[in-house]
Amino acid sequence: MVIAATLFGAMAFAAKIASSRLSGPEVAMIRMAIGLLPCLLIPRYRRAAMHFRRLDLILYRGIFGGIAVMLYFLAIEHTTAGIATLLNYTAPIWSGLFFLLFIGEKTNGRVLIPLSIALVGIFLVVRGEPFGFGRWEIAGACSAIASGAAVTAMRAARRAENSWSVYASFCLFGMLVNAPLAIRSWRMPVGRDWIALLATSLFAMGAQLLLTFSLRWVDAMTVGVISQLAVLISMSLGAVFLDERITGIAAIGAALTIAGVIGVTYISSLGKPEAAADEVVPEV
Repeated sequence: MVIAATLFGAMAFAAKIASSRLSGPEVAMIRMAIGLLPCLLIPRYRRAAMHFRRLDLILYRGIFGGIAVMLYFLAIEHTTAGIATLLNYTAPIWSGLFFLLFIGEKTNGRVLIPLSIALVGIFLVVRGEPFGFGRWEIAGACSAIASGAAVTAMRAARRAENSWSVYASFCLFGMLVNAPLAIRSWRMPVGRDWIALLATSLFAMGAQLLLTFSLRWVDAMTVGVISQLAVLISMSLGAVFLDERITGIAAIGAALTIAGVIGVTYISSLGKPEAAADEVVPEV
């Protein structure tokens, strides 16, 4: 699980390198296309991906997931890998709210305490960030909302659907959602771009496979905590290799945000059964 979170952080870093010349939607579309290959090339996975019962939930999961990735990669392109990842990884806040509103899962009122801490942390991060809170930071925050909606659909869908149909819908609709903006701003990737694109895709695929594997033994609460490591990894890689400055206020805000999200995850998990072995698949 630690390796999976590390790979997700590395994916954001690789996507930032790729988006230095290519647009965020183009990077996201190519990442989704490569991610779809196992479902196209391996017969057993292709058959599993084509077997589904609730087409509506599969569509919701795929479309909202695609929107989440598009907004996340746009934020990576125009801000920093660390800030974009931090904002995207506040998704558990929104998924908890959507669980309550749309699929009837109860939420403990104490969740408002860590939620408030997380929101204060986000405010400090964007206050201490050189860019301020502009449209691309808003895009990163909205990616978390879309991700929360996708996870809600996925949680409902996993009651009847297999993991490969859920995964395939994410990659397929993620590719389609990103295609219009990707084609509009298309630049043919060259040598260095292909390396970054391939790294982005392989890091994401490896992280998702390891996450699915680890969930056979690691409970959902632990997964939620360890997943926040991706934020620290992306911030650290950006600071070391891309000279992405982290101010003192932003660092404090990041710590508060991560702590708040962990608190939300912990309180939301109280009294709930553990996730199925392949139930939780991250949006990125």
